[in-house]
Amino acid sequence: MFEGFRSFDIAHNDIRLHGRIGGSGPPLLLLHGHPQTHVIWHRLAEPLASRFTVVAADLRGYGDSSKPPGEADHANYSKRAMADDQVAVMRALGFERFFLCGHDRGGRVAHRLVMDHPGAVEKLMLLDIAPTLAMYEQTDRTFATAYFHWFFLIQPAPLPETLIEASPADYITRTMGGRHASLDAFDPAAIAEYQRCLAQPGAAHALCEDYRASHAIDLEHDRADRQAGRRITCPVSVLWGRHGIIERCFDPLLEWRAVAERVEGEALPCGHYIPEEAPEALLDRLFRFLLPDDCP
Repeated sequence: MFEGFRSFDIAHNDIRLHGRIGGSGPPLLLLHGHPQTHVIWHRLAEPLASRFTVVAADLRGYGDSSKPPGEADHANYSKRAMADDQVAVMRALGFERFFLCGHDRGGRVAHRLVMDHPGAVEKLMLLDIAPTLAMYEQTDRTFATAYFHWFFLIQPAPLPETLIEASPADYITRTMGGRHASLDAFDPAAIAEYQRCLAQPGAAHALCEDYRASHAIDLEHDRADRQAGRRITCPVSVLWGRHGIIERCFDPLLEWRAVAERVEGEALPCGHYIPEEAPEALLDRLFRFLLPDDCP
């Protein structure tokens, strides 16, 4: 995995942020989702590196990045704090402006990043999410059943942490294997890496704090944007899985057009984990969206 890439560890405020960088060309930051790490990009990193300088980073609380204890208001796991982390990573690597692609939780960090740092992002791709505020406001029985972890992980500490820590490996396989593609879609080495990282001290707590922040302070930030009329100004491409819950419960293009000025997108023939279930289709869409002049 990640042949030709080098690892980095960058200090920002009181934490350390881990990831890999490789390739040449315009910078592209890739942000992963729950309950994974930057390894979700392992099927795309090398092909992308032929035309981009690819940065695949572990979010705060995930992978081999730091896992600080959560604050009372969960602000240090807000998407604002996590977005600031990634801007700091890119600046430390020498990039003031970059392309950005985020899956799942990484997509929520990416949304906050383009709102708080609009000059930093050239174009944004979001994978299998609708805006957080829209998803909470439209929660129904179907969504709550399929995404039960949204409501399990926000329970007060240490209940969810205790249950996850009882078997981190099982949490990974049951959470990821219980969706459309089952575990067959994943490289066993990637699964082993996700299991290793979730077993680290503080990892379960950090994972929960990410979701607690989304249920609290992140919604405050999103509502403030809506009240002030702030919108995403860079071009946005939204992709989602035709066999996933976003397709079933939401209208992704409608929801993103409510918060962004220029949005395109489509469903892909896969479930939630697009980078691992449909890497060829995603690679094609990335090239065509980010570098249209270089594509036939």
